[in-house]
Amino acid sequence: MVRRRGSGPPSSAPFPHLGPTNVPIPIATGTARLVPETDGGVLIEVNGVPSSYQHPDPRHLVFEYMRWMQTALRVHLAATAPGAGRLEIAHLGGGGCSLPRALAAEHPAARQIVVELDADLAEHARTWFDLPRSPALRIRAEDAAVALASWREARFGVLIRDVFAGAETPLPLRGTAAAAHAARVLRDDGVYLVNSAGRPSSRAVLADELVTLRTAFAHIGVIAENAVLAGKRRGNSVLVASQQPLADGIDRALRSDAVAVRLVGEADLARLAASGRVLAD
Repeated sequence: MVRRRGSGPPSSAPFPHLGPTNVPIPIATGTARLVPETDGGVLIEVNGVPSSYQHPDPRHLVFEYMRWMQTALRVHLAATAPGAGRLEIAHLGGGGCSLPRALAAEHPAARQIVVELDADLAEHARTWFDLPRSPALRIRAEDAAVALASWREARFGVLIRDVFAGAETPLPLRGTAAAAHAARVLRDDGVYLVNSAGRPSSRAVLADELVTLRTAFAHIGVIAENAVLAGKRRGNSVLVASQQPLADGIDRALRSDAVAVRLVGEADLARLAASGRVLAD
């Protein structure tokens, strides 16, 4: 994650409705803090932990894993060309809604729904960063696992999971039931993007997620830095899952990222998954 700490711009620019900066703001799950940065962006901290980053250019994503999701999705949509109907995107977890805001700018005709447990944070984000209104971007205050189980079959073209309680994603969103629901609510050519990280080892968490997703999806890839894949340090990885072969060109597109990152294809996943265990709910 790139951090550009500084005194930052005044709260009136470039986000005219930004809340008070550098002070705790009460939300349902604790406190948020808005930290202006030297590039004109705003870091959103939740309970002292960096949660989201809003840049003046909505398409510009500062958190690396969000950029990787954005890149993978661009290549996927270019390959599948979902022109038969409107693009429907669901987010499990939203925080400050950086990625939904970026996708709204990039795909203005899309319909997005963000499920965020902290209703205060989500509604603050809508005001602070002038997020699109419903139906372009709906915010639903609910437990993400409950929402996932409630959606109808083949509703979405894209499903994104970015949910953490502390340093880990809750088990109800990592287990076999969640994987089955994710596969169920996606169209046959849809894609599931998962932000994976955790303790004590990102690699161990990733291996468990990988073998669990394999119970529901035919094709899976992993986007990560080599140091994370080797277990040398903790970090975020992105799993890309679909019932169809992953789009050619994702790895090539990732090479333009500021971070040296790659797509681990299916042929190389066996070694990574060898230590994993299927997560029962």
